[in-house]
Amino acid sequence: MTLKKRYLRVTHLLFIALLLIQLLPDKSTKEVFTGSLIAFAIGVEVVFLAISSLIKKEQSLTLLADIAGFIFVILGIWSLATAKFNILNDMLFPSPGKVIHQFTEDSDKIIINIESSLGTTLKGFLLAVAVAVPLGLFIGWSARIGSAATYITKFFSSIPPIVYIPYGIALLPTFKSVSVFVIFLATFWPVFAGTMSGVLGVDKKIIDSAKVLNVSKPEMLFRVIFPASLQQIFLGCNQGLSVSFILLTSAEMIGARDGMGYYVKYYSDFGDYTRTITGLLVIGIVVIAVTFLFNKLQSHLLRWKR
Repeated sequence: MTLKKRYLRVTHLLFIALLLIQLLPDKSTKEVFTGSLIAFAIGVEVVFLAISSLIKKEQSLTLLADIAGFIFVILGIWSLATAKFNILNDMLFPSPGKVIHQFTEDSDKIIINIESSLGTTLKGFLLAVAVAVPLGLFIGWSARIGSAATYITKFFSSIPPIVYIPYGIALLPTFKSVSVFVIFLATFWPVFAGTMSGVLGVDKKIIDSAKVLNVSKPEMLFRVIFPASLQQIFLGCNQGLSVSFILLTSAEMIGARDGMGYYVKYYSDFGDYTRTITGLLVIGIVVIAVTFLFNKLQSHLLRWKR
């Protein structure tokens, strides 16, 4: 890749435009923390330049440049609508610099809440996968039972897991265990359905070939059918993971004492919209990061399918 393709990008012009916007006079009645915004923008630009020098594929570099460019555009529009022209109510919509400054101030508190949310999600998710995958393999192994179970799965998966929270509060000892229970339900049905779909969709030629080789039933299930079903299993896991974060945040806003949902709810009750928006942005970033890592794991485990 040439130096021109690697470093001469529209993204750098958008970065410069964002810096020039900050030269405009502030019209907001609140402190806007322009320095925090400039420092963040420079950090994004430096990271982009550093990674640009390491990436070998032009497609990956283009994707990275587009993401950085979107960040600069959003920050520029946000800054114009708040700090520079005060179009939006500065009580409800703080400037980007103020949000970035708030994140740095509350970083310790935010990290603790992220760890709590991720820990709860991980417990419920792994427990659901550990139960749903073996169960889906055994039930999907029988075409007759699997076909009937598909309709049962559709019925239960159509019920929002969050409605079970009152029962969870009545039956379980702590709200943390209730949250794990909700995540379990949110993940179980998509993974279970995906596993059964994968088993029922395995090519009969593969099964017949294994039978010719006198493969035992356990080997047939775990060494033939399970690998062939992995793509559908991961599809169910992706769906369950996405829904889990939504439900966890909702559950934490109802009665938790930690987690990012609690962080957003607590400060919104006091009208602290700077921290509310900070929490919302952090939740989005965490979900994107977890989904990205999960997709990388999926690509690695399914590399033999390419």
